[in-house]
Amino acid sequence: MSYSRFLALYLVGSEGADTQRALADRLGVTEPSVSRMVRVLVDAGLLETMPGPRGGNRNRLRLTADGELLVARWGTILEERLASLLEAAGVSYRAYLTHTKRLLAALETPPAAGDRRLAGEPTSSPDGSHA
Repeated sequence: MSYSRFLALYLVGSEGADTQRALADRLGVTEPSVSRMVRVLVDAGLLETMPGPRGGNRNRLRLTADGELLVARWGTILEERLASLLEAAGVSYRAYLTHTKRLLAALETPPAAGDRRLAGEPTSSPDGSHA
């Protein structure tokens, strides 16, 4: 199982990527690329597709029981490896989770009016250089 396929399964199962278009957007790849990957995962018995409520070619995606088991098992292994890496670097896993959740929340929140830093515009530091 490649990491990209695992990530696709994880996004379908845990992050709400319930259509091929949503999955392509989340992975940052084209819809034809996701279509090929979905076909492989369906053939492996890890993912299933169903017609969308509006018909057409908007397939809905759902993990199979085997897909759910794979995501749970490998997700746990990856999390344990990350925790070990953080520990070796002297970083508390709990602190890492807290900061990561705060960063993700900030990324999902639109910038406040006039906040140039969050809008991606350069800001000046007191010495006139850009931060």
